[in-house]
Amino acid sequence: MSSIDSFFDSVKLPSISSVAQALIKSLHDPEASLSDVRDHIARDPAISAKLLRLANSAQFGLPRGVGTIEDAIAMVGMNRVRTIALGACMSGAFPATPGLDRTQFWQASMACAGYSQWIAERLVINGQVAWLTGMMLRLGELLIAQAEPKTLQEIEKLPCIPGVRWQREKRLIGFTEGQITAELARRWNFPMQMVQALQRSADPMAEQAFSRLGAILHLAGLLAETPEANAATVDTLPIDVITVLELDPQWLKAFFPSRSQFMDVS
Repeated sequence: MSSIDSFFDSVKLPSISSVAQALIKSLHDPEASLSDVRDHIARDPAISAKLLRLANSAQFGLPRGVGTIEDAIAMVGMNRVRTIALGACMSGAFPATPGLDRTQFWQASMACAGYSQWIAERLVINGQVAWLTGMMLRLGELLIAQAEPKTLQEIEKLPCIPGVRWQREKRLIGFTEGQITAELARRWNFPMQMVQALQRSADPMAEQAFSRLGAILHLAGLLAETPEANAATVDTLPIDVITVLELDPQWLKAFFPSRSQFMDVS
């Protein structure tokens, strides 16, 4: 592919609901109110039901059950509710992809989201934005599957060492999944901070404007691709990225999270 535009000419752009569009628009509005977000979500019964099911799951650890979107917002916060609702919209925007294990794909995406939030909050970066951006990182691969279904087999072939899929995508398609997702996010009007982070996720140390969120996605993506990642996995992460983010490897090891505590909207 000679350009990202020519790539997108070869795929059918996934459609997102009016609810998702309204929630994305609210990301740009620092004055978006609780009632605005509640009313947007309430327009979609399926998303509302999924959100309430998640809010009542053990992963939230709420002291009591919630029965309405307003209760969910009151208990866990507007930003988290909006982010999870958007995540549910994103996961529902893509049909099943032949040749790709859907369960494994979304489990990895949720792991990337969880690791992204964990690292971001340590760096006092918006954890909900990091969660959503991490969840979206691999969406570009679903578009690769649509444009080049035979190439997907080469991208996904074993062994799939953490980070190697990005190299294969670049070699075979000309773009990484993060770069493709970035263009999708741009066309869907997500905040530029998220677009730039996705663009730089595979190579955050390249000579261009540095994105802290992009560097976080890089680490989170590697962790998400590591089977049974644990504290010892920190030693396999690129030290230059850890250093530029001013992360303490000992802290990462001491507080390494279990995947079982990550939210799953798939």
